[in-house]
Amino acid sequence: MANYQSINPYTNETFATYDHPTATQIEEALTLTHALYKKWRHEAVSERAQQLHQIADKLRSEKAEMAKIMTLEMGKLLKESEEEVLLCANICDWYADHGEALLAPTPLPSSLGNAYYLKQATGVVLACEPWNFPLYQVIRVFAPNFIVGNPIILKHAHNVPGSAKLTAQLIHRAGAPEGSLINLFLDYDQIAQVIADPRIQGVALTGSERGGASVAESAGKELKKSTMELGGNDPFLVLADADHDQLVKVLADARTYNMGQVCTSSKRIIVVKEKYDEVLSILKSVFSSLKPGDPLKATTTLAPMNSQGAKDKLQRQVDLGVANGAKIFYQYPKIDEKGAFFSPAILTDIAPDNPIFDDELFGPVAEVYKVEDDQAAIELANNSSYGLGSSVISSNHDHAAKVSAQIETGMTVINGRWITAPELPFGGVKKSGYGRELSQLGLYAFVNEHLVIDVTQK
Repeated sequence: MANYQSINPYTNETFATYDHPTATQIEEALTLTHALYKKWRHEAVSERAQQLHQIADKLRSEKAEMAKIMTLEMGKLLKESEEEVLLCANICDWYADHGEALLAPTPLPSSLGNAYYLKQATGVVLACEPWNFPLYQVIRVFAPNFIVGNPIILKHAHNVPGSAKLTAQLIHRAGAPEGSLINLFLDYDQIAQVIADPRIQGVALTGSERGGASVAESAGKELKKSTMELGGNDPFLVLADADHDQLVKVLADARTYNMGQVCTSSKRIIVVKEKYDEVLSILKSVFSSLKPGDPLKATTTLAPMNSQGAKDKLQRQVDLGVANGAKIFYQYPKIDEKGAFFSPAILTDIAPDNPIFDDELFGPVAEVYKVEDDQAAIELANNSSYGLGSSVISSNHDHAAKVSAQIETGMTVINGRWITAPELPFGGVKKSGYGRELSQLGLYAFVNEHLVIDVTQK
């Protein structure tokens, strides 16, 4: 049976399968991408910038096709898929607009001579990407590396092969050179073989802690640079001076966007005691008003999870938490659908010794904690092996900024839930990974900072 399968989580029906590549196909991909890297080294960044604008235009013009396959394969609401495509077009445009300036040589003051460093491509990058944002996860690695001049070999998640295939096709249709991005349906042994190939110079992975550890081990063994964006157990701190209307606005989708299947979604909602009942009431209102159905229909607000397996795993986690003392404050009524629907739930009273306390619940489950004050909120937020994103809700901006600075995390949003944009760096600390994607930091992830100094010019 083929490992890569397109299974509609709304119906649990398989509608396409894809085979692993042959050794010949892998060799052809490596040869083509490496040849393009060498060619790009002699071409101006401005040429790729123009091509990247064309890719952005193609994504916008083919938005309906791309959004539909993403919804069919992983179940997200169609409007969310459409938003994702437009975000990716914006990412391409941002790097096309700013890439050349960001890659300009940087002067280095030195008494030893005229010194500067160049920012040069390093070679082919293997991108291992997850299913939850089938296009965005790819484009946020592809766009900066395209500008830099690093071709991409894509290994996408097993349950979104159609999205991976179409992404590569759209980039090709937009006029990008052959080899700019090649999609391969690699198995785990083939991933290690590709990483070991000397033509691969970097590995970017977004995914689970287990998958990241495995790929990072392979990359480290071969002395290949890697970036890892892994799991998150993001704290959402509600301070005593939080504004009610702002809370209502932010909690409207803080735990249900993409059915909670977001590394940076607000999983642990940590509330100062004065606001605890208010937050529970708002969350219950949000969850109870959801409408399950076909994610392709505009009237649906509660989509299925990405797979039956993901639903079953989340249910086991909730059951384990409850068996160890957690309480279900609210859960959506049983959903009469045959797809991978999970009834959104609100959990309270999760003690530090509960097995789910430091676990990532990847789905529409809100874990709500009551704390005495700011200091207790900060300590609880930092009591995690993860450190990806976080939120701080307060009507006093200085207060919020002071608290934000004390959270051990890669990203904090004040008075909002998770956010992403091409100009903002994305990444975390601790077991949430290392390195950054997007912004100028993402542009430099796989760049050679090449020092040049002329000692005859002082």
